[in-house]
Amino acid sequence: MRHSSLAQINRENVAKLRVAWVFHTGDVSDGHDGRKRSGFETTPIFVDGRLYLTTPFNRVIALDPATGQQLWAYDPHIDQSLDYGDGLINRGAATWLDPQRGSKDKCRRRIFEATLDARLIAIDAATGQSCIDFGSSGQVNLRNVPGYQHPNLGEHMQGWYHMTSPPAVIDDMVIVGSAIDDNNRADMPSGVVRAFDARTGALRWSWNPIAENTPDTTSSWLSGAANAWSVIAADTHRDLVFIPTGSASPDYYGGLRPGDDKWANSVVALHAKSGQMAWGFQLVHHDLWDYDTAPPPLLAMLPHNGKEIPVVIQGNKTGFLYVLNRDTGEPVFPVEERAVPPSDVPGETASPTQPFPVAPPPLAPQHISVDDAWGPTPADREACRQAIQKLLNQGIFTPPSVRGTLAAPGNLGGMNWSGYAFDPQRHLLIVNTNNLIARVRLIPRDKVNSDTEEGSYGAQRGTPYAVEQDKRQCVLELLVGIVPKDDALPFLVEEAFQCGVDLIVVGGWRLTCTNSVCPISSSRPSCDTVKSR
Repeated sequence: MRHSSLAQINRENVAKLRVAWVFHTGDVSDGHDGRKRSGFETTPIFVDGRLYLTTPFNRVIALDPATGQQLWAYDPHIDQSLDYGDGLINRGAATWLDPQRGSKDKCRRRIFEATLDARLIAIDAATGQSCIDFGSSGQVNLRNVPGYQHPNLGEHMQGWYHMTSPPAVIDDMVIVGSAIDDNNRADMPSGVVRAFDARTGALRWSWNPIAENTPDTTSSWLSGAANAWSVIAADTHRDLVFIPTGSASPDYYGGLRPGDDKWANSVVALHAKSGQMAWGFQLVHHDLWDYDTAPPPLLAMLPHNGKEIPVVIQGNKTGFLYVLNRDTGEPVFPVEERAVPPSDVPGETASPTQPFPVAPPPLAPQHISVDDAWGPTPADREACRQAIQKLLNQGIFTPPSVRGTLAAPGNLGGMNWSGYAFDPQRHLLIVNTNNLIARVRLIPRDKVNSDTEEGSYGAQRGTPYAVEQDKRQCVLELLVGIVPKDDALPFLVEEAFQCGVDLIVVGGWRLTCTNSVCPISSSRPSCDTVKSR
């Protein structure tokens, strides 16, 4: 989601908008030709009078924004046949201007892309040619992380470790996280975050969110991931980068990774020059639900106790929204550690508490009862009621179980990677959320092959349990507005725009200063307005 201060589009003329041009990348896969299904999820960047975007096949394209004419295209020739867990997608590129180069020098402005096959590529923004002085002939290999080469999986592991989000750029550094597949193994590749020199591609520093696996056979620790697959935010003035981390592997069984698993499921501030940790705030302890910190950290100024303070606004798949002091990581609005249900799974010790923000309230339902069941006929409704009654269902943070657990929200949230839009003049935050539940059931290893019940399976190799997630899930997008009233805690805006099931938001929203809210990518091309107080 994005906010723009431009006022050309407003309530009076939004209905008169017409298509100026359409550009087709041609990079599409339906998933039936030996490749994964593709999705067009890029957010273009506009700089120096040009539009730069990426395609599902990782091609980078420069367009004339007035006409849509292609100026150049760069093809990194990724291996499209690999088993990329996210499918064939890319969410955008980043740019950097080298102050040491003149206006006619090659690669004065660079476009950086992190590819699905784990390369960091530097391209001349003017010509679309490789910046050959970066890394090896214009690219850096990102595969040299702990756990990437697995002795029993070989080439299959390659697609499990990939990149989907644009790099972050701060000063003369390019910073990348990674996307790592869920539910495959206990010891997935490391979710290390790395900074590279924007000119040379040399590694400046690396930071691992969790403890590394060791060859010590007496150690009970076996994990991986905790990766930053979403967008990393940067504050040049403070020399800080803000890292949103996901779950440690495996997702639904934590018996091999005891403790809180810091700094998985967190937002962490690192000093950009050194990679040293400034502060961290964990949103989910010992995650057992795939509750990633999926939305990008949002940097804003908010009025609080009579003055404006710098904050980081951070959402999570749980539906919780946290407002933290940008300098210290301390909560601006209180966060309480509350008791949550224990696990009854042998070998598992769930965290006894989880951090609940006092405000704002949850932006997604966190408990579903049998009375919430719905169906087009009485028989359908009764079948749904019976399905809910069979599941362990104690609200959010009910641990996965052999019996089967109702997860509310499910593993898509809550809030996901499309994030939010913030209006700094009105201190209005617009958030779109998923209202999704899921059934999660752990299956003892000796019963995996004989189980025939419906659902999709995650092998979770190296653990006593595979995991089953029911495919019968419903998604409803909800757009919520949050504003702080005076210096009090935030409240929900009653007039906020609500989307029905015919509008599934993929790429987020754009909020203009005239209160027009436009879906960037959806099944219904429209713009609507929201009221603010």
